[in-house]
Amino acid sequence: MIDFRYHIVSLISVFLALAVGIILGAGPLQGAIGDQLTGQVEQLRTERNDLRDQLDRANVTLGDDARYIEAAGPQLVAGSLQDRRVAVVDLDGADRERDDAITEQLETAGAAVVGHVRLTDAWTSQDEESARQTVAEGLGDKLGEMPQDATPEQRLSRALALALTGSTPASSEERSPEAIELEALLERFALVDVVTEQTFPADVVLLLGGPAPEQAAPTGEEGEEAPAPDTYVVDIEVQVAVAAQEVAEAALVAGPTAVSGDVVSTIRANEDLASTLSTVSGVEGEPGRINVPLALAARVAGEVGQFGFEESATAVLPPAVELPPVTRTTASDTGTPTSGDADVEQTDADAGEG
Repeated sequence: MIDFRYHIVSLISVFLALAVGIILGAGPLQGAIGDQLTGQVEQLRTERNDLRDQLDRANVTLGDDARYIEAAGPQLVAGSLQDRRVAVVDLDGADRERDDAITEQLETAGAAVVGHVRLTDAWTSQDEESARQTVAEGLGDKLGEMPQDATPEQRLSRALALALTGSTPASSEERSPEAIELEALLERFALVDVVTEQTFPADVVLLLGGPAPEQAAPTGEEGEEAPAPDTYVVDIEVQVAVAAQEVAEAALVAGPTAVSGDVVSTIRANEDLASTLSTVSGVEGEPGRINVPLALAARVAGEVGQFGFEESATAVLPPAVELPPVTRTTASDTGTPTSGDADVEQTDADAGEG
């Protein structure tokens, strides 16, 4: 049992300790402790001022670098993609500011954006698998030769690629009826949203990805391996890029700074995909946006690369290439009379009868 005397002794001990501390602090230790604390405060203040100066200098340097890149960009990209027609595909979500900035770079390079579509959630939703399969089966032989075991997503991806690039046999200036029909079908079944009506067949396809899909928190017990991240959506987006590269003169996948699980990192991590598909990361910044037309031009010239600042990138800047002039065919080039030609022929016939 703890009695009253124990409490008395404990209280006396506490008060004695306090008294000793006060006496020492106010006496022999007062100067030493005060000097030490003052010295530490002065040192911290000096370090803070040094760090602030370093930050100011770094900000000035970054600002200068940004202005230099912005000024040099037009000279780097000017004419690099001259007269090429680009179709843009938003793989996941809309970003008007990003799209406008990239379009500006493409136009500086001499290219023209002739169409812009956006994949809807129905294209990548697991709940819409059966609906996509029904649409894919309804495509019949409109896709040309495809493997017998092609998945619905592969068939739909090829349909989109053909819709963006298909031209008439008589003229590369006109979209083919089949291409127009495929786009209308994909839009009718709410698989794509048409952002900008397409005016001409595209030569190249630019696919714009967003950030990596959000992953659920690991639910494995302690000591167990965490479940693998869900790659369902990104795998479907990759199929769209593969089909675009197979059908178009060139395709490019561009997105923000690459992180694990996004479409750019998925392509770069797969040796087979990385050998045929080019990627650009960091399009939220000026260097990445400048790289877009340069990488497209390089891919047209047969150069495949992964461009950005991450370790997964193969180079910071695409190689400089010089593309040959674009040659377009028209109906008159192939001997097929255009509407104007038909009028002339009819006039000549009337004159002969007179």
